[in-house]
Amino acid sequence: MPRNITMDDIAAMAGVTKSTVSRYFNGGSVKESTKQRIQEITREYNYQPNAFARLKARESNVVGVVLPTLNSKITSRVVTSIGRYLREQGYEAIIKDSDHSIDLELKNIQRLITLKVDGILLSAINITDEHRELIRNSPVPVVVLAQDYDEGICVVYDDYGAGKAMGACIGRSHPDRVGYMGVDESDEAVGIARKRGVIDGLRECGVDCIREVSGDYSYESGIGMARELLDQGPLDALICATDRLAFGAYRVLEGHGLRIPEDVSVAGFGGYDESTLLKPELTTLKFDAYGLGYLGAETLLKMIREEPVPKKQIVGYRMIEGKSVRK
Repeated sequence: MPRNITMDDIAAMAGVTKSTVSRYFNGGSVKESTKQRIQEITREYNYQPNAFARLKARESNVVGVVLPTLNSKITSRVVTSIGRYLREQGYEAIIKDSDHSIDLELKNIQRLITLKVDGILLSAINITDEHRELIRNSPVPVVVLAQDYDEGICVVYDDYGAGKAMGACIGRSHPDRVGYMGVDESDEAVGIARKRGVIDGLRECGVDCIREVSGDYSYESGIGMARELLDQGPLDALICATDRLAFGAYRVLEGHGLRIPEDVSVAGFGGYDESTLLKPELTTLKFDAYGLGYLGAETLLKMIREEPVPKKQIVGYRMIEGKSVRK
């Protein structure tokens, strides 16, 4: 090894990444054992980084955040929590909205990598083979939010457990006919896991007549799905994958002259503030979206600093008992 070594050489000898060496020279957070090893190498080779090289190698202190949509109460809570934590740690965020398009989501990930952010928080619509390849080959750490990712690091909601709790909540009122308003299965967490939990919760309570429809996340889709279910025959209860879909159901039931909950029970997921303004107040399930954002951001910064992190973390939820479910 020549005496005129580079940061790449130091990183190789210390068994760390170049960004860790850069962080050490710029006064950033580095594990004590790593710091001592870098110090030994620099003393042995009399390495002195020049000011220009240090500036050029400095980390961006910018994190990329990829979101399925900005038109969501849950997403706004997640983004707020991410932003607060990053600012406290001296980081900023570049936010990319995928508008529920998997193709655009993939392009957003690629764009953030090109921009040389220090890491990426990916609130994924789905984890496809293309996602796996991008994450696997990413030069920066990636933390997946809200979707299970068995090949890497993720922070998720307990969609199945929450769905089962809501299914049991409705099932205990012993409805004969239940409608479920869901979303496309391309969103595995909500479209598959949450729905499966709802159905299992209902069936454990002896409810077998369950009619399912699916659409997107919009209020208009909620209206369309509620109409479709009522066109198939009477219902005793409606379970909606999100509160926004429940808003649409309220409108349709009112238009049909049906009372909530006397004629039809209604429940949702999300715990939106607006749900308390409905008459009657909506029974809903609130996920810890702030916890998801905080844990995701905290985990990503630990990965950037090459600290150990759990492979999977699950955030909780709580039931909000409104007056829209028949007792």
